[in-house]
Amino acid sequence: MSRMRTLYPEIDPFETGMLDVGDGHSIYWERVGTRGGKPAVFLHGGPGGGISPKHRRLFDPECYDLILFDQRGCGRSLPYASLEANTTWHLVADIERLREMCGFQKWLVFGGSWGSTLALAYAETHPDRVSELVVRGIYTLSRAELEWYYQFGVSEMFPDKWERFQAPIPEAERGDMIAAYRKLLVSDDRQKQIEAAVAWSTWEGQTITLLPEPETSDVFSEAEFALAFARIENHYFVHGGWLEEGQLLRDAHRLKDIPGLIVHGRYDMPCPARYAWQLHKAWPKAEFYLIEGAGHAYSEPGILDRLIYATDKFAGKKE
Repeated sequence: MSRMRTLYPEIDPFETGMLDVGDGHSIYWERVGTRGGKPAVFLHGGPGGGISPKHRRLFDPECYDLILFDQRGCGRSLPYASLEANTTWHLVADIERLREMCGFQKWLVFGGSWGSTLALAYAETHPDRVSELVVRGIYTLSRAELEWYYQFGVSEMFPDKWERFQAPIPEAERGDMIAAYRKLLVSDDRQKQIEAAVAWSTWEGQTITLLPEPETSDVFSEAEFALAFARIENHYFVHGGWLEEGQLLRDAHRLKDIPGLIVHGRYDMPCPARYAWQLHKAWPKAEFYLIEGAGHAYSEPGILDRLIYATDKFAGKKE
């Protein structure tokens, strides 16, 4: 049995910048690895999660010319926590702007969790621009997936954490938790916004790993991070991601000529495995790995191993 793959060593970008994407938004981007290497783009989760230095380390820097960016309203992008002109289709257009800025004809697209949603939306819109597609923690943003995580489902596995998630919401409004949180997250009362944001964000941070992992979950309870994360994520989920119900699976036939890889944890709480399985059926060209003993986070050893296997494989590296 070969050893499990782990992150590449720490690395700094060789170029960074802000790209004016219109609508008052500027997005922060960074370029990592080797200029002229294999083009790739990393799509972070959330929506609203932002990139971290660890994300750079999923790709061999000697092989890849990698773009990472903070999506509208989060991370170092401006204005912070803004919901104006912030939809899935704005982000799909931003990805194209970044590709054109770099002069890439095609690139490998890599996304996990919400990043998988965005990667699928982008690849189904611009299949001719995607050389390969690597997706993890598949989320198709259907009504059933949203209700599973925010209404009834995961609540049954984490009753203690669910109680804390419900706490800011009056009992009479708990029949639609996403809508009830929306009221608080866009309220004029900054303190209410922050309290709601921390509760919303903490629920996610504490349910994404199979076993408690403070290094992963602690950032979610920091007010500054939580504000953008919760406001943007809730904004997207209230609107169903501006997707038609079932759209991403319905249009998966557009991926038919794209080589790819799907990785999903068996015990992924936010994103039930059945949707990854359905994507696998709809896009048979992709390799499919359902990882036993793993939850949702990319940091889970079995998931991380397959993700780095994927980026190594598509860079032409031998086993």
